[in-house]
Amino acid sequence: MKKIIQTKDAPAPIGPYNQAVLSGNTLYISGQIAINPVSGELELNNIEDETEQVMRNLRAILGAAEMSFENVVKSSIFISDMNNFAKINAVYSKYFKETTAPARETVEVANLPKFVNVEISMIAVK
Repeated sequence: MKKIIQTKDAPAPIGPYNQAVLSGNTLYISGQIAINPVSGELELNNIEDETEQVMRNLRAILGAAEMSFENVVKSSIFISDMNNFAKINAVYSKYFKETTAPARETVEVANLPKFVNVEISMIAVK
């Protein structure tokens, strides 16, 4: 049985998908980009601010499922330019303890939705 997870504290989906789906104890979070859920605008001042907004969106969805970053077991990071890896990683690392950080891959892609620079999806387990 699956349960749809939705929160107004993260951006609404821009297509036929949900913010997250809880199946049993496992939460599958759709890729998040730097849309500010209050203004609906993209936060693209710089790659650090963009990544921070993505992480805030992910935190809001985790919270709606009564979880936190400690529950995350897998992250997928998609970036448009591998030269931004260190800056994205610096922001991302603030949200995890190194000893319990999730498994992860980081992949450079040609384009992302709305031509943003970073998109992150996660899987978490209660």
